[in-house]
Amino acid sequence: MFKKILIANRGEIALRIIRTCKEMGIQSVAVYSTADRDSLHVRFADEAVCIGPPASKDSYLNIPNIIAAAELTNADAIHPGYGFLSENAKFSAICAEYGIKFIGATAEQIEKMGDKASAKESMKAAGVPTIPGSDGLVPDVKTGIQIAHEIGYPIILKATAGGGGRGMRIVWSDAEFEPAWHSARQEAGAAFGNDGIYLEKFVEDPRHIEIQVIGDQYGTVCHLSERDCSIQRRHQKLVEEAPSPFITSELRSQMGEAAIAGAKAVRYEGAGTIEFLVDKHRNFYFMEMNTRIQVEHPVTEEVINFDLIKEQIKVAAGIPISGKSYEPAMHAIECRINAEDPFNNFRPSPGKITNFHSPGGHGVRVDTHVYSGYSIPPNYDSMIAKLICVAQTREEAINTMERALSEFVIEGVKTTIPLHLRLMRDPNFRAGNFTTKFMETFDLTAYPDEDEQ
Repeated sequence: MFKKILIANRGEIALRIIRTCKEMGIQSVAVYSTADRDSLHVRFADEAVCIGPPASKDSYLNIPNIIAAAELTNADAIHPGYGFLSENAKFSAICAEYGIKFIGATAEQIEKMGDKASAKESMKAAGVPTIPGSDGLVPDVKTGIQIAHEIGYPIILKATAGGGGRGMRIVWSDAEFEPAWHSARQEAGAAFGNDGIYLEKFVEDPRHIEIQVIGDQYGTVCHLSERDCSIQRRHQKLVEEAPSPFITSELRSQMGEAAIAGAKAVRYEGAGTIEFLVDKHRNFYFMEMNTRIQVEHPVTEEVINFDLIKEQIKVAAGIPISGKSYEPAMHAIECRINAEDPFNNFRPSPGKITNFHSPGGHGVRVDTHVYSGYSIPPNYDSMIAKLICVAQTREEAINTMERALSEFVIEGVKTTIPLHLRLMRDPNFRAGNFTTKFMETFDLTAYPDEDEQ
């Protein structure tokens, strides 16, 4: 087992990893930018090293500085968390070169699954259902329109190096194709330095369902049930839950087997997520694979009573997994609490938190790195907390979440707590009647809380 793990991340996920390290008797090293010197992950780690100024490129994306911090502190492993360098094949390879274990996928696995076009080919070869579309990148508009005729409109153009909704355009007709093509390529080139575009059939009324998988170094893979991530805005997830109110036990089994086959096809090592789109007829199609821990991993942990971070560390240390797949025994919901103003087009709201009260009680978990007096820097993602509630049934989990949200006090900045309160009171959400398009028509003025008046 590792003696010391450096966490190449910040905020709540860094603190989450530090906690598991402590429980496993492993020393932890936090790295931080000058903007994060007062963050809780810095305070609770056994050691902390400043790796640069606030800009991510100069700190959390600065590979030489992170490797230097690992060598300086004699860390024998690095956990990248999510975001930043967690799916960076070069970083994984450099860790291997320096004899530092990267707690995650190998460089080869990241490269294979990070490029969406090659990932789709790998899944197709493994027998995993994929969305009809182009065979690789689309070279020009004429070819794209020809493929669109073959599979039928609507189609969606996607950046091969994409993420977060960038470089994506839905096209409903020939007339829309060329301007959408140029717009998607321009955005993808600016965001990722790669303007490659591929084309897929656009799945209408879809659910975004993902399967959590774990693979060890010996070729064994298991799945840990699904998460429903359909409540999202501009392809950014807001609420996640497990199990999905839309998935049957039979479909869960089929999707789990497909996810295991896909992970085995690339000899996947570590925690990963196979993401699917599921249409209204419960046909499912591979979308992408995330070769890292997910933001929403706590909902899986809560429904099967399983520490995913601990399992990641054990797998990286060469400990084999049991190979047992899991069925959810409880129901859990996670709300991402962002420092944004939902009533002002979700404008970011950095600044000082003047008052902070965390909810508690049975079935309530809060993952956060902030506190009263903490100043939220403007340099990073706006998520400042995750509120996770678990209960025997979905209705009970929603009721617990509504109660916990009403107790959650964050003053001094705007947050998405009022949005989540409204969501928990919405009849369609409570009935499980939603798709990935739910937030496009959701009425933010509905179901206000009396305390918000």
